[in-house]
Amino acid sequence: MSNIACWMSEKKIQKINWVEFEKTCKKHGFGLFKLDLNKSLESQGGPQVPKLQCAKLIERVEEYIRGHPTLVVLDPIPHVRQLLNRYISYRKINSTNLHKYGIFIPNFCELNSTNLQEQLTNAGVSYPFICKPSLGHGSKEAHEMSLIFNERGLADCRTPCVAQSFINHNAVLYKIFIVGERHHFVERPSLKNFHACDEDTIYFDSSDVSKAGSRSSLTLLEPHEIFDKVEPNPEVLKRIAVTLRGEFGMDLLGVDVVIEKDTGKYAIIDINSYPGYDGFPDFYDALVDCIGKRVKCKTDKFGDDFIN
Repeated sequence: MSNIACWMSEKKIQKINWVEFEKTCKKHGFGLFKLDLNKSLESQGGPQVPKLQCAKLIERVEEYIRGHPTLVVLDPIPHVRQLLNRYISYRKINSTNLHKYGIFIPNFCELNSTNLQEQLTNAGVSYPFICKPSLGHGSKEAHEMSLIFNERGLADCRTPCVAQSFINHNAVLYKIFIVGERHHFVERPSLKNFHACDEDTIYFDSSDVSKAGSRSSLTLLEPHEIFDKVEPNPEVLKRIAVTLRGEFGMDLLGVDVVIEKDTGKYAIIDINSYPGYDGFPDFYDALVDCIGKRVKCKTDKFGDDFIN
């Protein structure tokens, strides 16, 4: 029996039904154990699919992976690194052919400490815009954002950061959860419609605003903005999932998508590694099936003796 080694933050461990996950792994012919990165990796049964998030231990784990070519690694570390910097990941999304299907990423730029307005103008970023930490995921700070309405608000930008034009989308966000060849999307609350004005900067935590059931004042549309809801096109969301999975070479991704109010175009506003997967049906089965396919792929390439 092959083993699946799993390591993740304590917060995500608490969200997991470990007993159920273990049963699902066993059903698919895998053993499961929690990987302790504070102990020797050699002494822990030869982990087969480590899931990594702790930057301090990355070098040590990379060295172990290089020394054990039999390992099947879900989302190799170099691929995950693409998502650590929002500006880099946005550029990568921008380089795909999604624009051919009316899918875009709102104008963005990386802001440094001086000449902020010039940087915004050169990149076509307009007011209002979202000021986002350059760090794409892996900490609470990655979700601490601000909405800048005017040039006066530039003083509130915590550089270096990423500025992205805010587009009105009727306070509806779609989260696409990707697990290998499968994907699923859920609807979540989002920021209401805003326009450039003399208002002060608004600070918010994106994970709080867009969590299921959120009733923040930032997400409630004005009475005159209530609209007939338009269901998203599953084929468009599938196109996004398939394209970005291939572009980033990863199996576990979360993509935030909104539909622009005035044009009906689909906009990708963020991407992250290993999202929460709240609302993904039969997630454990999908995850272990994805792992199984990766193992089979290596087995077909190198033979059973190589894997075992």
